[in-house]
Amino acid sequence: MAELHPSVEPYEQGMLDVGDGNLMYWETCGNPAGKPALVLHGGPGSGAGPSWRRLFDPAAYRIVLFDQRGCGRSTPDAADPQTSLAANTTPHLIADIELLRQRLGIEKWLVIGGSWGVTLALAYAEQHPGRVSELVLFSVTNTTRREVEWVTRDMGRIFPEEWARFRDAVPERERDGSLVDAYARMLADPDPAVRERAALEWCRWEDVHVSTHPGHKPDPRYEEPRFRMRFARLVTHYWRHAGFLEDGALLRDAGKLVGIPGVMVHGRMDISGPPDVAWRLAQVWPDAELVLIGEEGHGLSGDAMTEAVVAATDRFRPV
Repeated sequence: MAELHPSVEPYEQGMLDVGDGNLMYWETCGNPAGKPALVLHGGPGSGAGPSWRRLFDPAAYRIVLFDQRGCGRSTPDAADPQTSLAANTTPHLIADIELLRQRLGIEKWLVIGGSWGVTLALAYAEQHPGRVSELVLFSVTNTTRREVEWVTRDMGRIFPEEWARFRDAVPERERDGSLVDAYARMLADPDPAVRERAALEWCRWEDVHVSTHPGHKPDPRYEEPRFRMRFARLVTHYWRHAGFLEDGALLRDAGKLVGIPGVMVHGRMDISGPPDVAWRLAQVWPDAELVLIGEEGHGLSGDAMTEAVVAATDRFRPV
C-alpha cells in the first residue's frame, strides 16, 4: 500500500497580482526540475495546507500550491465583511490558474483536486485541456444545484436533529426556501452577532454532513472565528450560484477530457457527496478510472482514501 511522502518545505513562494485588487499566494515544493503538479484545494475557502505536499513524491514532482481568492494567505481576506466577493467566481479562479502557470513557465501539469477542488479542476481542464497532463480527483463534486440542495436540505433525512438546528438558525419566513441563500444573507448582515451566528451554524452543519465514516473527528479549524467566517462566506457565495457554472455543464462537456488520463477516488459512504456523481462522470470520461473505497466518507477521511490518492500520483510519476 502507498504511504504519504516525506514532508517538504517550499523552495519558492510569492504573491501574484491577479487583478481586481487580489494578491494570490503561491508556493512550489519538491524538485524544481520535476513533473509539474497543481493542487486545487476544497471549500471553497479551505486554503492549501501543507498536508497536500505529502501526496507527491518530492523527488519526482514540482508541486505547485496556491490559495484561491479570499482565503488562506491570499488577500484581501473574505473573513472581513468589507471584502467584496464580486470578483470571486469560477471564471476568475480559472484565469488565476492560467496566470500562475504562465508566471511559472509551465506548459502542462498534473492537476489534483478534492471536493470543491474537483469542480474547479474539471472546469479548468474542460476549458484548457491542452494544459492538463493528468487529473487526480477525490471526493468528486460538480457543485450542481441538485448537489447543493442535497447537502443543505435532503441530508436532513440522515441527520434530522442536527439539520433542524441548521434550518432553525434561519429566520422562520425563509426556512422553506433556499437555505444557502438565507445563510448568505445572514453572513452579509450589518449586525456582527447575526454574521457570527450564521458562520458558526453553517460550519457546525458542515462538520455533521461529512461525518459518516468511522472515526470521524470534528474539524478543529471551525473553532477559529475568522476561519469560520471566511469559509462560510465563500462556500455560500459559490453554492448559491451553483459554482458559477451552467448547471450540468461539467458532465455535458466531459468529452473535452478525452485523452486526459484520470483517477477518481471516492468513499462509498460519502453521503455529503454521493458516489453517483463520480460514477456518472466515469461513464462519459473513458480515460478515467473510478476507485470506490469501502466504508470511507468525504475527503481524505481514512488511510485507504489517502493511499489510493498517493498511489495515483505515484502512477503518474515520470519514468
